[in-house]
Amino acid sequence: MNQTNKEILQIAIPSIISNITVPLLGLVDVTITGHLGDVAYIGAIAVGGMLFNMIYWIFGFLRMGTGGMTSQAYGSRNDNECRNILLRSLGISVLLAAILILLQTLIVGLAFLFIDTSNEVKMYASEYFHICIWGAPAVLGLYSFAGWFLGMQNSRYPMFIAITQNVINIAASLFFVKEMGMKIEGVAYGTLIAQYAGLLMAILLGFKYTRKYTWNISATHIFNRKSMSVFFKVNRDIFLRTLCIVAVTVFFTSSGAAYGDTTLAVNTLLMQLFTIFSYIMDGFAYAGEALVGKHVGSRNNLLLQETVKHLLYWGTGVAIFFTILYGTGGKDFLKLLTDDADVIKNSSEYYYWVLAIPFAGFMAFILDGICIGVTATGIMLRSIFAASVAFFSTYYISAGTIGNHSLWMAFIIYLFVRGNIQAILTYRLIQSDFRAS
Repeated sequence: MNQTNKEILQIAIPSIISNITVPLLGLVDVTITGHLGDVAYIGAIAVGGMLFNMIYWIFGFLRMGTGGMTSQAYGSRNDNECRNILLRSLGISVLLAAILILLQTLIVGLAFLFIDTSNEVKMYASEYFHICIWGAPAVLGLYSFAGWFLGMQNSRYPMFIAITQNVINIAASLFFVKEMGMKIEGVAYGTLIAQYAGLLMAILLGFKYTRKYTWNISATHIFNRKSMSVFFKVNRDIFLRTLCIVAVTVFFTSSGAAYGDTTLAVNTLLMQLFTIFSYIMDGFAYAGEALVGKHVGSRNNLLLQETVKHLLYWGTGVAIFFTILYGTGGKDFLKLLTDDADVIKNSSEYYYWVLAIPFAGFMAFILDGICIGVTATGIMLRSIFAASVAFFSTYYISAGTIGNHSLWMAFIIYLFVRGNIQAILTYRLIQSDFRAS
């Protein structure tokens, strides 16, 4: 196998496994609460989980920004800067987590202004939230460690941590609920313990990884003005990009709900196929972050261009695979997710939009990784902004005539515009031999 392909797969495969474990934490909580004898517990977990997903999704820049900058420092063999980036990112993580904990009552109050649910679900969800929010330092700290390990060309450690978290979450939650007789608070404590166990494991692995470093830590070097300016610029762009993605995602869900419960269920079901595709593509995006950043740091233009080329080959191959997979077996997969005949029947009307997702979307995923590796986050922001404008314009122009189809058409155009604008801008950047970065 070509050495470049080998390096891509060494990072992509563990990353894909880590991605797949992400929804398992929530699934475990739902499964356990589903046997507590009160449907309100399931609703509380759904609401609480949604709140945390939205909050932590917004702070995903900690992982991406840290990964891109670390991979460049690694490529340039700057061990001191590798260490400083980790400490800088962890410092910001602790600060942001402290703010979330201090504002927890305000966050819950604002959330329930927009979430219409029963008083019982609201009470249980609030209890779950106020326990799990104390895991914010662990979650955000793990974002920093995950990005840093990836930048150091190691995606195996995040995979080991994710698997360990799931095992501990299952064991602790079952212990609190089954043995201690707790209800939703037992599930929350189980999740909390798993998060801190993951952080402890990351710290121990981090120490193992940095034994060769001289830890003459200086706040002047870690938090100097120039480094902090670069750190915040990169993460500002990623943060604003994430807000655009959240806006499109929330609008897609809420607008689908306006067409009725069945259409909402159909959209949710079909969107699971996009989610599965995204888990695989994100693995290759992570490989792009690590390898492209390394080659930028070492100023190896030849290996940079070869890596970009092979990443695009892998993206195309995955797109072909998923198009064939969804074309031949996707509808059977939907039947595993629901036995509602009406939902299955109505999904057929929109299914051809799902077949367009792989080729419309693969470029955006691959180029996100490349842009993070180059720390050209401005390209990501400009492309997502243009794509979001295309999404909302397409929807409002066509919604009155083709209904829910307008949402799916807008989503496909959004993916296509995002990827292709990134392709044009990234090509110009690479051809200029990094001068623009």
